Amino acid sequence: MKALLVIDVQNDFVPGGALAVPAGDEVISLLNELQPHFDLVVATQDWHPHHHKSFASSHAGHQPFDVVKLHGADQVLWPDHCEQGTAGADLHKDLVTNKIEAIFRKGTDPEIDSYSGFFDNGHQKSTGLADYLRGKGINQVYVAGLAGDYCVYFTAKDALQEGFDTFLIEDASRPIDPEGFEKAKEDLQRLGGKIVQSIDLLHPSAA
Repeated sequence: MKALLVIDVQNDFVPGGALAVPAGDEVISLLNELQPHFDLVVATQDWHPHHHKSFASSHAGHQPFDVVKLHGADQVLWPDHCEQGTAGADLHKDLVTNKIEAIFRKGTDPEIDSYSGFFDNGHQKSTGLADYLRGKGINQVYVAGLAGDYCVYFTAKDALQEGFDTFLIEDASRPIDPEGFEKAKEDLQRLGGKIVQSIDLLHPSAA
């Protein structure tokens, strides 16, 4: 049984949003096309409280994309984004949601960021996603969405750690930093993950 994890396809992460991923909107039609090919489709949603500690605005004298220490770990400071209840946090209107069975919200703790759909960045608290997938009989996880070098990468990395056969759908993801995405893909492959293209799933015989 295989699941598609649609990562953070939210208004703030597409062009025009507060933390726009270059060409982020280009993944939406592909994700819509992919969904019927899976036994289960789940989405994640960044869902930050106001004044979240990952926001540059919460750190006097710092600018977006500065790196600080937060609870002993490096934290990139972001523009304010995906605040709870705002239009920027909404899933993009063009994303088909009929087949999405559950949405897992992350980044809800104001003290710590959460790139992964499975855990916060300190691995202190689980979202319950792994147990949900196991409860649905899932053993293969395909990860795609935004941003490829952050939330998609860390979700895939945790999926591997949780024992799922894990695939990153490269052309259905977009990164903030292409160089960072290359490193992320190399790391996932080193850990046993696989990098695939959407054609492998939409037209297996052509792959």
